[in-house]
Amino acid sequence: MSIHKEVKRITTHILQEMKTSGEKISMLTAYDYSMATVLDDAGLDVLLVGDSASNVMAGHETTLPITLDQMIYHAQGVVRGATRAFVVVDLPFGSYQGNSKEALSSAIRIMKESGAHGVKLEGGTEIVDSIQRIITAGIPVMGHLGLTPQSIYKFGTYTVRAKGEAEAEKLKTDALALQEAGCFAVVLEKIPAALAKEVSESLVIPVIGIGAGPDCDGQVLVVNDMIGLTKGFKPRFLRQYANLYEGILEAAKSYIQDVKRKDFPNEKEQY
Repeated sequence: MSIHKEVKRITTHILQEMKTSGEKISMLTAYDYSMATVLDDAGLDVLLVGDSASNVMAGHETTLPITLDQMIYHAQGVVRGATRAFVVVDLPFGSYQGNSKEALSSAIRIMKESGAHGVKLEGGTEIVDSIQRIITAGIPVMGHLGLTPQSIYKFGTYTVRAKGEAEAEKLKTDALALQEAGCFAVVLEKIPAALAKEVSESLVIPVIGIGAGPDCDGQVLVVNDMIGLTKGFKPRFLRQYANLYEGILEAAKSYIQDVKRKDFPNEKEQY
């Protein structure tokens, strides 16, 4: 049972306490009010308004096309639906890279216009200036290392990152740099489990894994993948807890059939 089950709102302080006590942190993505309400009622600790909305909500091939305005729109609904969970919002591609002033401006817009509780940025030492500038303004920052989808065209593939010694060493250096810059947590995506364990144990701040093994301080998944709404996407790291694609498909077919045969609406379903 969670030691923080009765708290009114999860905070960065509580997330740090969870790491210290050994309680795992549960995190899922959310993109709208209805889903946020369900996940918040379930007791999720963190809801991530991910730029993965570009894929699962808008149908883009990558996360790159989604805009800051669109991220704010999604975040507004999630914040309205979450009364307990800590809500983090991705800064989208092009809103922070290479310009710390723009990074701060983007983060401020998200916080002011959505009411979110923190932002997430992809990258290591190369974005430390932006992270520090945002944190100095009083905005909590979550880091993201390993497979960073906004850099997919640089990587050229979604395969596991940091399998080689050089890339693994850079990831460890980047993780420490993010902690020293003031990040309250770091996401590690699709890296070897042994490396994720080493990083999790070396950092004071919480480490959230996705495809990074069981030894991180918490786990995150894209909710559409977890509940089986994403057709045909079943990577090794994904445990699918429901199959809503098939469920909704069958429901829609039944509805079509009832409409066609004039069975809906019936006498009890009219005024």
